[in-house]
Amino acid sequence: IQVRHYAEPISVRNLGNDIPDAVTDTLLSVSRKNNHLFQRYFTHKAKWLGLPKLRRYDIYAPLLEAEKEYDYNDSVQLVLDSFRDFSPVLADQARRVFVDGHIDAEVRPGKRGGAFCYGVLPGVSPWVLVNFANRARDVATLAHELGHAIHALMAFDHSVLTFHSSLPLAETASTFAEMLLTDRLLKAETDVAVRRDLLAGKIDDAYATVQRQAYFTLFEREAHRMVVENRSADEISAHYQANLAEQFGEAVEVADEFKWEWVSIPHIYHTPFYTYAYSFGQLLVLALYQMYRKEGKAFVPRYLKILSYGGSESPTRILTEAGIDIASPAFWQGGFDVIKGWIDELENLEA
Repeated sequence: IQVRHYAEPISVRNLGNDIPDAVTDTLLSVSRKNNHLFQRYFTHKAKWLGLPKLRRYDIYAPLLEAEKEYDYNDSVQLVLDSFRDFSPVLADQARRVFVDGHIDAEVRPGKRGGAFCYGVLPGVSPWVLVNFANRARDVATLAHELGHAIHALMAFDHSVLTFHSSLPLAETASTFAEMLLTDRLLKAETDVAVRRDLLAGKIDDAYATVQRQAYFTLFEREAHRMVVENRSADEISAHYQANLAEQFGEAVEVADEFKWEWVSIPHIYHTPFYTYAYSFGQLLVLALYQMYRKEGKAFVPRYLKILSYGGSESPTRILTEAGIDIASPAFWQGGFDVIKGWIDELENLEA
């Protein structure tokens, strides 16, 4: 790092991601200032789960108050309608996956689990695999993977080398597609239990993807400094424990053994500072969605332009040309404001 004149260890990852150091610093700083949102949510979640205080083991426990099933064909139409409400372009691109027979949604013996979207060549409909089991999460997964397909199809005029999006923007279209679906579901759903499950699921995902990943990166920055100083594994673990204490405050009980959790995170060893890309991608989408809420249809062409670049330019240039300043703390705060809105709505449901 010193021989190559990097400012700090994270700068190596930033260069690979085409993200300036200052942007990463801003992202992490804004994340740190919004711990109170998740602490507030975890305090309420303990009450909904009938616990005096949420334990670290329980933070992803589902509320599961509702058992609503979703028909596959109805769900496909619901997702396409959600896209069309935003822009007919999105719906038309997603429909190509079905017209070309490039989706496998059936649950059957011997089929691999999970979900993915595989774009092979520019202009060719990507292949989408999901395992649709009639749950709300399956509908969200369908929207997510179709979002990936849309991103690939929107970049059809680039070469095979540049039509795939870069890592920080890889989840932009997929997560934005989920947001469109969630908004439509929440507007149509009158069952309080179903609404609570939908909102809690989104907040759980936001914690796991934004805050948890940002704090891994904050830990890594300090851990790299400590290694240079020949600090012991116990001292590094003590720092990780302090990292967890800052995240959760008094809202979550963190058992002592969690100070060793960092040892089990493979990214820390194999791909240092990789995890902030998850925070970047999710928070970017939330911030973009906040802009869409404020600007309405005027935002649509800017969003479509972002997707059309694929990976042909750096994330900074792509977003700057769309009129978005990712160096601004206010932009990233817009993403946390969406999360705050979800928490506010959950509290109102309780009232």
